[in-house]
Amino acid sequence: MQKTWEELYQQQPIVMKMIENSFRKKRVAHAYILEGAKGTGKKAISLSFAKAYFCLEPEDGIRPCLMCNNCRRIDSGNHPDLHLIEPDGLSIKKGQIQELQEEFSKTGVESNRKLYIIEHADRMTTNAANSLLKFLEEPNSQTVALLITEQVHRMLDTIQSRCQSLSFKPLSANIVKNYLIKEKAVSGGLASIVSQVTNDLDEAYQMSQDEWFGQSRAIVLQLNEVLNTRPVDALFLIQDKWLPHFKEKAQLDLGLSLLLLLYRDLIQIQIGDEDNVVYTDQIDVLRQRALQTSSSRVSQQIAFILEAKKRLNTNMNPHLLMEQLVLKLQEG
Repeated sequence: MQKTWEELYQQQPIVMKMIENSFRKKRVAHAYILEGAKGTGKKAISLSFAKAYFCLEPEDGIRPCLMCNNCRRIDSGNHPDLHLIEPDGLSIKKGQIQELQEEFSKTGVESNRKLYIIEHADRMTTNAANSLLKFLEEPNSQTVALLITEQVHRMLDTIQSRCQSLSFKPLSANIVKNYLIKEKAVSGGLASIVSQVTNDLDEAYQMSQDEWFGQSRAIVLQLNEVLNTRPVDALFLIQDKWLPHFKEKAQLDLGLSLLLLLYRDLIQIQIGDEDNVVYTDQIDVLRQRALQTSSSRVSQQIAFILEAKKRLNTNMNPHLLMEQLVLKLQEG
């Protein structure tokens, strides 16, 4: 589903404002580096940039209309003057850049404007990067390059110096949550939790559809219930369900994160801020639990979980780590 300029503005306001100012002042640079973590909207914004560059009827002279022939062809991937370069296998090779140069030496099919997008620009081979550098050193006034990367530090300094940098910030939990609910029809309760453990839109959706993640949430809720109602069974649950499910370090870290969110919800309820509760479908149980414990105890339990997450990174035995954590949570 194509995103409007306004939607992209909400996700990356600083980047979009810089792009908008470039178009408004008619100072579009010949090359940009779009750098930031995975899932922050770099590809979507690069395509929106292309639409603004080629749009036949831009709103306010800047924002793409999304309806004209050029906008539609960009959406379908067949605009003759827009070229997309992706890694061929693990890298972008010199031949791909040379083909691009040959294509751009020709007159534009529909105008003199041309634009190319290079995804994972940090994966260019040395020869490819040097070939692109020569291309950037002698820019055509109506040719624009958009270089997308998650690891800008791996790109040549000489390439970076010839490009304007657009730095993408991690998406907020609210943006991820609203995306899942409005565009992917994920339930509010699940979207609320997923948005707290990843700010990558693609990963968030995959996680919301993952049966393993659903089971993870169920096991965390079960552990919390056992700790509060049948504490003597907690160690058995760790042995029987927790450790067989959270096998890898990253999985165990996620399990601890989900458990941490539960205790943070208790604090939110105790301070009267229920709007920020993550486990919304557990609100009644959490309210009752919040009345039965003190904020100082919950804070201490949160500290225990955070300590366990740190110790996990020291390669501590997972079985021992979880046993010690359960005992501390019981003592609180």
